[in-house]
Amino acid sequence: MSYNKAPSITAETINPRVKIIRYAPCGEIVKHAARLEQEIEENPASIPLTLSKSPCSIRRARRILNSIPSKDTGGYTDCRGIKCLRQVVADGITARDGFPSTADDIFLTDGATSAINLMMQILIRSHEDGILSPLPEYPLYSASIILHGGTMVPYNLTEDNGWGLEIFEVKRCLEEARSAGLTVRAMVVINPGNPTGQVLSITNQEEIVEFCRKEGLVILADEVYQENIYAENKKFHSFKKVARSLAYDENDLTLVSLHSVSMSYGESGRRGGYMEVSGVAANVKDQIYKVASLTLCPNIAGQILVSLAMDPPKLGDESFESFDKEKEQIRSSFCKRAKTLEKAFSGLEGVTCNKLEGALYLFPRLHLPSAAIRAADFEGVSPDIFYAHRLLDATGIAVVPGSGFHQASGTIHIRCTILPDERKIEAMVARLRAFHKAFMNEFRGSQQVMNDLRR
Repeated sequence: MSYNKAPSITAETINPRVKIIRYAPCGEIVKHAARLEQEIEENPASIPLTLSKSPCSIRRARRILNSIPSKDTGGYTDCRGIKCLRQVVADGITARDGFPSTADDIFLTDGATSAINLMMQILIRSHEDGILSPLPEYPLYSASIILHGGTMVPYNLTEDNGWGLEIFEVKRCLEEARSAGLTVRAMVVINPGNPTGQVLSITNQEEIVEFCRKEGLVILADEVYQENIYAENKKFHSFKKVARSLAYDENDLTLVSLHSVSMSYGESGRRGGYMEVSGVAANVKDQIYKVASLTLCPNIAGQILVSLAMDPPKLGDESFESFDKEKEQIRSSFCKRAKTLEKAFSGLEGVTCNKLEGALYLFPRLHLPSAAIRAADFEGVSPDIFYAHRLLDATGIAVVPGSGFHQASGTIHIRCTILPDERKIEAMVARLRAFHKAFMNEFRGSQQVMNDLRR
């Protein structure tokens, strides 16, 4: 008997959509950094957050265990998450917004990522279904839209206006998409922004709510950085709070709000998140439940951590003072790091950088010499990738090229995080300044550079 020895799955036979997508935060620069990290074998210590390390009380831990059918953390739960934990999340949302939430609207998830993919499965029926999504974007959205067979309808954020969202730009993109035969089903809004770091004003949010209500669009509100606000004149307001403040209830607007413990609490490996689904009919929610059940259930440790995040120690609790002190120390440190890096980038030749209002990233724009752009082209890469590789090799500083976030055509950006240890920021800035000065001098109209490359 003869057998077909050809592999059953190859690069040629996998889903072609997989080959199209790009995910810059885990791309070539990150792989490059990992190789260098392996050589250096450096393990910087991190400050643990007491939120997940010390539950408020043994009584609370027992209550959680008793609510699990198997009475331990090794069994399955409801595919939406443990009922009492969903109620804790709903109560936390109610306390935050001042408007009621219910456990029946809460789906606990393995981080916000799984919630995004779940909703794309629900919304997208074919390539004729479009999803409005901001540019620059967090590339998970374009990847998920492609993988589920839909069409991304990009709308541009305005860099000269602090990466503001202009509603007339969104309207223009919607009209163009509809003219092209697309059925636009939802609008993604990331607030605070990633990679752009802006925080939307209430006025802007009200415009978005009114727009989506009028056009019959689902709002996909990515609010995973809601705890990371640094601008003194800005505060986080959930889209649900804004909608309810405008007197719109679940009969007027469909809203899916996403949150996780990955970014606001630095517990990305725990894979804990939730989505609140409001304004959908019961039979639609049944279908969401069915899709969620295909993954059986979110991990229990992540579920528990989300409940702790949404019901943290309160004034009067034994652990409140230490929790509040640690949280404020972390927030204050982020503010200092953000200001230091803003000042550093803004002081570099040919670099402009908007202020970081929230989230964890700066997205400075680079104006590089033409010789540097030609050198990048000669190496077959975009200028931002060329710059990022050179920066990493020279300084050990890893940034993500802006092309991975679909930056505006003709512009050059990099995304830089504010996560490095505060004690190391000044040294990092010194290396950045020295590198950038040397880079600009090397490529400042130098024909000799191109001659050297051709040899």
